[in-house]
Amino acid sequence: MESEITVGDVTVEVVRKKVKNLNLTVHPPHGHVRISAPRRVSMKAIRAFAISKLDWIEKHQVRIREQALKAPPEPTPECEYIDGETHHVWGKPYRLALFERDRPPSVRLNGDHMHLQVRPRTSRDNRQAVVEDWYREQIRSAVPPLLAVWDPRLGVKLERFYVRRMKTRWGTCNPRARTIRLNTELAAKPPELLEYIVVHELVHLLEPTHNARFYSLMDGYMPDWKVHRAALNRATARGEERSC
Repeated sequence: MESEITVGDVTVEVVRKKVKNLNLTVHPPHGHVRISAPRRVSMKAIRAFAISKLDWIEKHQVRIREQALKAPPEPTPECEYIDGETHHVWGKPYRLALFERDRPPSVRLNGDHMHLQVRPRTSRDNRQAVVEDWYREQIRSAVPPLLAVWDPRLGVKLERFYVRRMKTRWGTCNPRARTIRLNTELAAKPPELLEYIVVHELVHLLEPTHNARFYSLMDGYMPDWKVHRAALNRATARGEERSC
């Protein structure tokens, strides 16, 4: 028999089993809480048990949810950067068209195509570098307008931001230097997800750790931040960025 109870802001699933003791678990990726309870134990006793563990539950939910955010992007098929591949820009798919010309390399969008121009006999790695440099510039252009809105809104002053390819983070913050780093792959995601990561890192200037105050600040400044986090994780799981 299964039922639910609510303790504070936490919903707890109660599952009756042939067990001797109350067992509490918190499950990824969203911090779902479950209590396995003997059939003889009353709901009143189960609720009291859950209340006594509330701090522990919230601590582990924060850890699990933050690990989901920090999870590295899922590996995507190896791109060759040739005609016909699909690459994403700000969440939209574009079909790649390769042009080999004796001119400086470039990337531009034309309708639903991404035109990649390189010199003849350019290697696959160098074609990739051209595209990644272009993605980096997209983020460098998109971030200043976001900072113009969010710096005054949060009452902070970011000294500098960097854009680089990262394997294990979408963004990082150095509160002491007042700098942030953003993952180049964010240029493949919808713009609101870049904004979410920027706000997340800026809030670290107010609260360096992922504690209750940090999440309270996020709730206050960006009430729908959990929606964006979930969208980022879903898109990653489906391999939507730069699928070839």
